[in-house]
Amino acid sequence: MWQFRLWDVQDVALFLSMAIYICDLAGAISIHSAQRSLTRSVQEDVFFSVDVSCGGIPTIEWNFMSGVVSRTIGTWQPGVYTNITVDYSSRVQAYNNGSMGLSDLRLQDAGYYVITVTEATGSSKDSGFVLKVNEVLYEDLQYLSISVVALAAAAALLMLIMWLLDKVYRRIVAWRRRRRMPENNETELQPL
Repeated sequence: MWQFRLWDVQDVALFLSMAIYICDLAGAISIHSAQRSLTRSVQEDVFFSVDVSCGGIPTIEWNFMSGVVSRTIGTWQPGVYTNITVDYSSRVQAYNNGSMGLSDLRLQDAGYYVITVTEATGSSKDSGFVLKVNEVLYEDLQYLSISVVALAAAAALLMLIMWLLDKVYRRIVAWRRRRRMPENNETELQPL
């Protein structure tokens, strides 16, 4: 007689481990971002664009790190609460998808920004951004203004030279015309 078994112990173990893995993936934290390295100038705004997905409502925390300092920017749960630190309260905008906007950039804002997403179960995932802040050099504007003034002076000088050359040319032409004309004193009037 043939024994027909649909599943043996190894198949059941494999199926359960795959099911647990798929369920774990469904509840796993994912942080997606199109751009991880950003460059802006002083006094501009920057938007750290992320798309956070996980099971339940995540707790999102943003931290700033540089060679000099490390500090927390803010923590929030989308739709529940937002807690931005005093240093950043007027410049940070928190978004429900985990993104963060930082306005009125300063040179000190250049550094590494880390987003930490934590689930209610305690599992967490980090992702980072590098922000480079360029300084607007007003010395460059001074050089530009000096260059514009120098070019304007050169243009004015060239216009003056062209005007003088035109005057000289007209006088030479008039002098040549006078030289070619016969003089009136050679012809004498006859008495009647």
